[in-house]
Amino acid sequence: MLRYTFVILMMVLAGIAIIVKAGVIMFAERNYWKDVADRFVKENVAIRPNRGNIISSDGQLMASSLPEYRIYMDFKAGGAIKDSLLMLHLDSICDGLHQIFPDKSAREFKSHILKGRKQGSRNYLLYPKRISYIQYKEAKSLPVFNMSKFRGGFHEQTFNQRKKPFGSLAMRTLGDMYADLEQGAKNGLELHYDSILKGREGITHRQKVRNQYLNIVDIPPVDGCDIITTIDVGMQDIAEKALIDELKEINGTVGVAILMEVKTGEIKAIVNMTKCNDGVYREIRNNAVSDMMEPGSTFKTASIMVALEDGKITPDQIVETGHGVYTMHGRPMRDHNWTRGGYGAIDVTKVLMVSSNIGVSRLIDENYHDHPEKFVEGLYKLGLSTPLELDIPGAAKKPNIRMPNKDNWSKTALAWMSIGYETQVPPINTLTFYNAIANDGVMVKPKFVKSIVKDGEVVEEVPTKVLNPSIASPKTIDQIQTILEKVVSEGLGKRAGSKQFSVSGKTGTAQVSQGRDGYKSGVMHYLVSFCGYFPSEAPKYSCIVAIQKRGLPASGGQMAGKVFSEIAERVYAKHLAQDLKEAKDSTAILIPDVKRGNLTDAQYILEEIDIETQGVDASSSKRPIWGTTTHQAEHIALEQKDIQEKRVPSVIGMGAKDAVYLLESLGLKVKITGIGKVRNQSIPAGNTLQKGRTIQLRLN
Repeated sequence: MLRYTFVILMMVLAGIAIIVKAGVIMFAERNYWKDVADRFVKENVAIRPNRGNIISSDGQLMASSLPEYRIYMDFKAGGAIKDSLLMLHLDSICDGLHQIFPDKSAREFKSHILKGRKQGSRNYLLYPKRISYIQYKEAKSLPVFNMSKFRGGFHEQTFNQRKKPFGSLAMRTLGDMYADLEQGAKNGLELHYDSILKGREGITHRQKVRNQYLNIVDIPPVDGCDIITTIDVGMQDIAEKALIDELKEINGTVGVAILMEVKTGEIKAIVNMTKCNDGVYREIRNNAVSDMMEPGSTFKTASIMVALEDGKITPDQIVETGHGVYTMHGRPMRDHNWTRGGYGAIDVTKVLMVSSNIGVSRLIDENYHDHPEKFVEGLYKLGLSTPLELDIPGAAKKPNIRMPNKDNWSKTALAWMSIGYETQVPPINTLTFYNAIANDGVMVKPKFVKSIVKDGEVVEEVPTKVLNPSIASPKTIDQIQTILEKVVSEGLGKRAGSKQFSVSGKTGTAQVSQGRDGYKSGVMHYLVSFCGYFPSEAPKYSCIVAIQKRGLPASGGQMAGKVFSEIAERVYAKHLAQDLKEAKDSTAILIPDVKRGNLTDAQYILEEIDIETQGVDASSSKRPIWGTTTHQAEHIALEQKDIQEKRVPSVIGMGAKDAVYLLESLGLKVKITGIGKVRNQSIPAGNTLQKGRTIQLRLN
């Protein structure tokens, strides 16, 4: 019985070993044995095409498919000759791997390779992480590794990954791919244009020709086309930074910013930021095109336009707003300054300038209460309910602006609808409406893609689509343009304005409903926004900024308007920088203002732009020479000032870079506030220097 038991035990162990080995071959070594099989014959093998790139309007690569690799070693390939070559070159191989992958030492690689050789593995992972194409080529050039995989044993597993060189910039608009690119796209432009980007598969088979197996291509693959988006990377970066800075300052929960070119409808920037549990703002979903929210006071522009278009009111018509509280069909309607006594009797222009709830609701209710459907029809004519049919999957189909009927209408519905409640409009639809006002009444469809390109040649241009050639009469458009300019120059939208150019637009501050809990459950939630365009005289861009936040204070003009102003001024400056050469008079001598500070750097820059300097020659110095500059008619005068090591120097008039460098090199700790030149230093010049002491600088 003992012998029988021993025989059975050996048979069981042998069976287990066979099963384990089969599992290893089926899973761990699957790719290797598939490659071995491909050496002989295979019919109708698909050849994957390269997926097309997504490119910004300014030529920057925003999404591209790049290969990544895992590298393996087959220690049984090539027999004894390969094994002896491996041992002969082992040290140089390990040194080379260490140079390519510095996180592992040559000794670690040597120990790891010897372990795999001892095991006799046919699919031994040489490095645990995926590597780039450049790293793969460098590894492939090492001794033994540069032989064919069936002689040297070095082989790879290829992964095609979608990369975004600018990281999270516009990532929700660009869209995402599945980890396995063969499964396709998840969302965004990647999904909408998937059939264009992915290309067409080819077909090959393996055939023996003159005792050699060759891959015969039956149908060559066709690589995907590239798409040129309307996104401008510089403008996208400007909008994202301005929005995030304000979200952090006011502790906002969600922020949206969209920048559109007025004439073409091209979306130059689109930002969607949500505050995550760790306090970091990220693009989680495309709120700009999908959020169905009550727009608040930005909707008042449409209400006034309907009444102007129907001839019910005029811009100078007077409406009584009283002391800031007015009972509207049994419900109190309040203006934001009701605690300060209200606005009294004001004209229609000022109603929008100060965003009077009472003024707008009284004008609309008194003229349309008996026929509210006429008012809603007027909103439809303005294009507010027009489906945009955007290129972004998941975008809202159309705004929710309900037509009155017995089942969904109350006496107060019209009054509250007129000031932006009881309707749901995505931010991009609101922007499209304001863009039409800037475009003299022509409503164009927002577009995200300019053209489709193949091998550098344009295959298809995406034209600008006109949704409505005239949303209102020229008279109404002219009247509302004048009013919107005054909202910024004289009204509540001043914070959105600029000293460099004129801005038009409308502020918005709305309470956000919490579903079944209504508006007043717990902490109040607000949507603060500003929508407008610039410059007012010849609008180039329209823009909307919408921020959701909890609790007071909440001000569309101060919060969203601030972001709008920063975006507008930086975009405007960007265009100035591009057009500077055209504006320069080639016969004039332009002498710039130069801050005092590091004369070595100053002289280098001045010489590069052909500006003459006199006084100190600091160009040959390898160390900073500190001093002052004087602006002359045709040159800059440089004067050196000695720095005493035991005395606090004067940094008044220096820029932040030079001031901080100089003071910290003397052992002081520096704190700065503001931007521009140093106007004040907390420790006066000439005081005894105490290393480690903190000095505060105020810039202006």
